[in-house]
Amino acid sequence: VQLQASGGGLVQPGGSLKLSCKASGIILSVFSSNDKYWYRQAPGKERELVATFTGAGSTNYADSVKGRFTISRDNSRRTWYLQMNMLKPEDTAVYYCKTFRGYGTGDVWGQGTQVTVSS
Repeated sequence: VQLQASGGGLVQPGGSLKLSCKASGIILSVFSSNDKYWYRQAPGKERELVATFTGAGSTNYADSVKGRFTISRDNSRRTWYLQMNMLKPEDTAVYYCKTFRGYGTGDVWGQGTQVTVSS
């Protein structure tokens, strides 16, 4: 199983970006049943959980991004997304996607995509 994250870039404060994470080498039933995550890691800080899309279809967000970020998925494309609006300089980080290669077991991470929010 491999994850390919994309969509990062440089954006001004208040702007938007949409990240994508595409999974390959995973059967649809495993992909659709597993939780999917977006994490981020800023320089000098620990990696933090930003958003979760559960296998049951619910979503959870870190307090710092609630109301600004939206996680979604497209099972048919084996892809999930992070729509980021009203971006702030403190959102600057490398963003990583994560899911599982089996049913709830075997973490697999994407390679990370850099998001920089700066004027």
